[in-house]
Amino acid sequence: LMITRGALRNDIDPKYDIPVVLRVSGGNSVLNEDLSNEGITVSIRDALRLNVSAVALSIYVGSPHEHQTLVNLSGLISEAQEYGIPVLAVTAVGKELEKRDAKYLSLSCRIAAELGVQIVKTYYCEDFQKVVESCPVPLVIAGGPKMKSELDVLDIAYNAIASGAKGVDMGRNIWQSRWPVPMISAIRSIVHEKASAQKAAEIFNELKEKKA
Repeated sequence: LMITRGALRNDIDPKYDIPVVLRVSGGNSVLNEDLSNEGITVSIRDALRLNVSAVALSIYVGSPHEHQTLVNLSGLISEAQEYGIPVLAVTAVGKELEKRDAKYLSLSCRIAAELGVQIVKTYYCEDFQKVVESCPVPLVIAGGPKMKSELDVLDIAYNAIASGAKGVDMGRNIWQSRWPVPMISAIRSIVHEKASAQKAAEIFNELKEKKA
């Protein structure tokens, strides 16, 4: 589960023993044309209070604030290392969706790994295996914008895992689905049970019918 500090404190019952990746970068909104103008918004001490499993920060390679976000990442890694907290870098592209190609993502992921992160969250793209091969730390894929159908989501998840991704970190393509629980189960079967996209679709449809 990747979540913000406020949502974690206010919306998640403490009784749930769910590993949490805490987003610690921000300072912008979708109303700003340049989403790369981010800073660190949560201290490591507060992350420790929240007992999170890892912290996450976005980097915007090739953006007007590239230097700022990479320095933010480096500083976060240095602080997190003091306490043994893993850092996840998110290769963000803001509103420039055309940047989601293998050349750009390979560079972004490699930079994050060279700076010292333990894991990278990036986008799935054509020739995704090249992105995996360029990065010496594990990759997970983002869900990105809402897709046309749940089956499209399952295809992307399967292709990413087959190409070497270690997992997925999907938001709206699960919680905006009419059947979020069957979607979670289907995605889980791909990541943890090596199910094919077809098998995952069968799991999804079976669980969806039970919910109907």
